[in-house]
Amino acid sequence: MNVTLTLVTLTVLVSALGWLQPALKRALIYWPPGVSRGQWWRLISHGLLHANITHLAFNMVTLYIFGTVMELVLVPHIGVLGFVLFYLAGLLVAILPTHLRHRGDADYLSLGASGAVAAMLFAYILLRPWSLLFVFVVPIPAIAFAALYVIYSLWAQRHADDNVNHSAHLWGGAWGLTFMLGLMASTYPNELI
Repeated sequence: MNVTLTLVTLTVLVSALGWLQPALKRALIYWPPGVSRGQWWRLISHGLLHANITHLAFNMVTLYIFGTVMELVLVPHIGVLGFVLFYLAGLLVAILPTHLRHRGDADYLSLGASGAVAAMLFAYILLRPWSLLFVFVVPIPAIAFAALYVIYSLWAQRHADDNVNHSAHLWGGAWGLTFMLGLMASTYPNELI
């Protein structure tokens, strides 16, 4: 069973339905007043929606590439349910700082799986820091990509006016690293010394 492909398929289907049915999109998107009114699912369901086909394709291709590898690594240790919970926790961890910052802002909306995708990506980078990632056909060591990604996200969080939740990328990546370090410490404690 390819859990990553199931997550990709579900996200593609819900995103497409959200484009066709605005009421569904309104019910699932992260919206602070909705969460404050008890619609807690928005803290997770926002990851099933994407703004457009480019946003969706970029996230889902990245999820498929790195999620497939991480599925092979993680499922033997934490099972299928644990893998799905790792992904869902990436969505939650990535949106919580945004929720704390915007909880009183009725005009704020957020969508996309970028936080959970960043968790998968950074978990992979921790395991294979010197593997080559091809960014727009340019090969770059994964660890160098991670450093540039963090630097850009920190800068963009403060300066970019692009309607992207850069904070979610940072917190999602931090979740992926933290989870993997914890798993490695409990599974292979002597290898971290």
